[in-house]
Amino acid sequence: MVLIAVVAARVLVRGDLREPFLDRWTQWDVDHLIEIARYGYDGDPSQPPDPGLPGFFPGFPLLLRALHFVVPDWQIAALLISFAAGGIAMVALARLGEREGPPGAGPRAVIALLLSPMAVFLFAGYTEPLFLACALPAWLLARQGRWEAAALCACAAGFVRVTGVFLAIALVVEFVVHDRRWRRLPWLVPPFLGVAGYMTYQWARTGDWFAWQHAQERGWGRTMVPPWEALQTTWAAAFGQHNEFTVAFRVELLAALAGVLLTGWLAARRRWPEFTYVGLQVAALVTSAFYLSIGRSTLLWWPLWLAIGALGVRRPRTFVALVALSTPLLIAQIVQFTSGAWAG
Repeated sequence: MVLIAVVAARVLVRGDLREPFLDRWTQWDVDHLIEIARYGYDGDPSQPPDPGLPGFFPGFPLLLRALHFVVPDWQIAALLISFAAGGIAMVALARLGEREGPPGAGPRAVIALLLSPMAVFLFAGYTEPLFLACALPAWLLARQGRWEAAALCACAAGFVRVTGVFLAIALVVEFVVHDRRWRRLPWLVPPFLGVAGYMTYQWARTGDWFAWQHAQERGWGRTMVPPWEALQTTWAAAFGQHNEFTVAFRVELLAALAGVLLTGWLAARRRWPEFTYVGLQVAALVTSAFYLSIGRSTLLWWPLWLAIGALGVRRPRTFVALVALSTPLLIAQIVQFTSGAWAG
């Protein structure tokens, strides 16, 4: 990632990219997360109020603010969080892959994820790696029947992203399908507390229980619409006009298709907990006013990467072909992101 970003600045963008290295890695969402960590949800007092800030959950900003006492540079601190969280997440993914089988699927799942087109966001200071660092251990621990630890990890995930509520629901399905030790039932409550806690905080701050959703609407226009309307709007943006976002919307369409296919495959395989986790995300994403960040959300769909890892054991040549196809797309996304363009 670092090497490609340096080469991109010197060669691929023909010297047009003059920003310092750290500035190229702290753009878009990272800027918002740093602003929340520094000033809270009211934002920088020297700037006009940003109505979209409550759209970000507090887990990453709180951790960033704590790390700032040790690492004074906000940008470096944000990158360090993603780097450390990404390492934790990859270890958990590898162990989950080895548990699900076949042997060797875990490391291949890690390779597939780290070389996926959107893996640039596992390095940048975004919330995806921190969420995975909480959610993947939660899922692994639940599979092992260790519900106390799983509940705590899932609760932490809920402080990082709203996706934590889908994880919590999926853990309920996991318990009903595979465990049913009813004395453990109370441990299904803590996974919901992260999201509930943030909603309560925003209610105390603004009087609005759904401040997160309303911030999404005010900041990015993400209202809920019928899925066909969202598809029509995104299709028009992807093929009806040509601007700096055209390619990004085409990526969103492909990612949405992948999500629908993955959800159908999980249903066909009767993997109901994973179906719940992925399906609820896909349903929420394709009923937004337009497709946004679906490509980036693929990083959170670990059933996809576990399936590719298992495929790599059974059909090594197919796995190598997928990685060879994915890597140039990843390079393109790194260049896109570090050049300041919207990359998802």
